[in-house]
Parts: sequence; structure tokens; C-alpha cells
Amino acid sequence: MDEQRVRGEPNEDDDRESVYGLLQRGQALIRRRHHAQAAIVLERAAREEPRKGSILEPLGRAYHHSGQFEQARAVFAELLEIDPSAPWAHFAMSESLRKLGRIDEARTHIRLAVALSPSSELYRHALARLEPPLDEGQSRTD
Repeated sequence: MDEQRVRGEPNEDDDRESVYGLLQRGQALIRRRHHAQAAIVLERAAREEPRKGSILEPLGRAYHHSGQFEQARAVFAELLEIDPSAPWAHFAMSESLRKLGRIDEARTHIRLAVALSPSSELYRHALARLEPPLDEGQSRTD
């Protein structure tokens, strides 16, 4: 992969770039923390291959990490339509909803992630951040 492509800059072959090539380039941009550029590249891949989880996941990540939380939420919603039992997708949806200030909805998705993957420290920690504080003497089962 040439340096121009890794940076997300267009070149004369872009119109012929395969979906796989776009996905690879988008993931390389994410690894280099060029999330907004990655989103642009991955949007092209998603237009060419709609409803592909392998494209939607990094696209949602790129949106989220570039501060485009509503776009991330929409992509994660689509990912959950494809696979409603994916704990990571529920976690990602929860994080985007949290950033949008939609805490009750975020709590619902992180609870689903924990239920689907109860051994995940990441998901349990995220749930603890979203749970309202307990009153003294109260337990979660009250």
C-alpha cells in the first residue's frame, strides 16, 4: 500500500479500488489515529457493500473516535440489526449514546452487553459508570 493511500489522499486509481482495499486502507488510517479520514474511506466501502458487519464496525469506530457520535450511533444501530446478539455492538452503541447524553438508552445497551458477555471487565466497568449511585443501605436488587 503506497504512502499516499495510507494517508487517505485520493489518487487516480481510487475509482477502481476494491471494497477490500478500501477496508484495508480505512483500518490502516484507524491504526494511525486518522479517524475522520478513515470514516471517509470506510463510507465508500459501506456504499459499495451495504450491511456488511466487517465494514460497519470500523466505520462506527472511526465516526466515534472522530467525535461524530450521531453517525456512530446510526452505524452501530445498523450493526445491531445485522447481529442483535453482538455484545461489542451493544457496548459501542452505549458509548455513543452516552456521548450524546442519552444515558437511559446507553444504560439499556450496556446492560445487554454485560448480559451477553458477563465475564467482560470492559462492559462491567462501563455499566458501573452509567448506573446511578445507590442511596445508603440500598442494593441493586431493591
